[in-house]
Amino acid sequence: MKPFRTVIAGCGGMANTWVEYALKRPDTEIVALVDLHPQSAENLKIRHELQCPTFTSLTEALEHTNANLVLDITIPDAHKDIALTAFAAGCDVLGEKPMASSLQDAQEMLEAAQNAGRTYAIMQNRRYLKPIRAFRDLVHSGKIGKPGFATANFFIGAHFGGFRDLMDSPLVLDMAIHTFDQARFILQADPVSVYCHEFNPAGSWYRGNAAAVCIFEMSDGSVFTYNGSWCAEGAFTAWEADWRVMGSLGTALWDGKNLPFAEVVTDPEQQAFHRDAHRIEAELLWEGQEGHFGCLDEMFGALLENRVPETSCTDNIHSMKMVFGALESARRGEKVLL
Repeated sequence: MKPFRTVIAGCGGMANTWVEYALKRPDTEIVALVDLHPQSAENLKIRHELQCPTFTSLTEALEHTNANLVLDITIPDAHKDIALTAFAAGCDVLGEKPMASSLQDAQEMLEAAQNAGRTYAIMQNRRYLKPIRAFRDLVHSGKIGKPGFATANFFIGAHFGGFRDLMDSPLVLDMAIHTFDQARFILQADPVSVYCHEFNPAGSWYRGNAAAVCIFEMSDGSVFTYNGSWCAEGAFTAWEADWRVMGSLGTALWDGKNLPFAEVVTDPEQQAFHRDAHRIEAELLWEGQEGHFGCLDEMFGALLENRVPETSCTDNIHSMKMVFGALESARRGEKVLL
């Protein structure tokens, strides 16, 4: 019997990516597919030539299989029910972001995982890119000194159509979790407070606020600022954002696409209006898979090694606090403690 007897919950969206990954693992067997819409499960089964049964209820699937792992690729509003059902049946859960559709739900899910002694990890695929790993290493190499101020600019004109166009806070609620989690990863720090101003710029095709400016105070004493818009036409940044981290001895830069680099003061004791600086290129040392597969490698590796995964719910809750803290700050028009 293979170690990971896996149920796929949610057969649309990113399900193909998760199934493709699972099928590549010799230690993983997909024992059931679950979706409220039977045809979605059947389509996924046919596409990947799976032999497992399909269900419309996770409870029913767990009752009829010997599953010990649930991969949750459902919509955010369903994540809480999926996780609690899985934990009650003795299963670990690896799920898509965001962790939940509210901070209260996320906290309940975290507590349920801990009470059941189960692992719950959340997909944060943008941590698993060679350049961001190199950027984080450069920031913490000591070369730029102590980080004190970090900025991320995210400007994309995204004509999705559908539900995002109708959301109250499409940028912060649906997208900013990626950049906020990247900030925590890059700085290796957690949020302490946030002030956020949400707005909808002229020319926006969204009903809700498609732009935001956020100021986060972080646990290492640094400040992280986020400037973002999903209705910015022309001169797009990368989806991974455009980053600048300023330290006491220099500045590290990453445009979200190319190799990060830093400009570092050559002589900290130099008496000059502008001190001389030299350029340092980041090194691409990380050799893991990138994107979703890289994050899944970490999740499965943690289960095999009986350790806490990097994107465990106990870590990801801090990224969730950034999202919902920003929304609360925007609503109240004041700084919010996290």
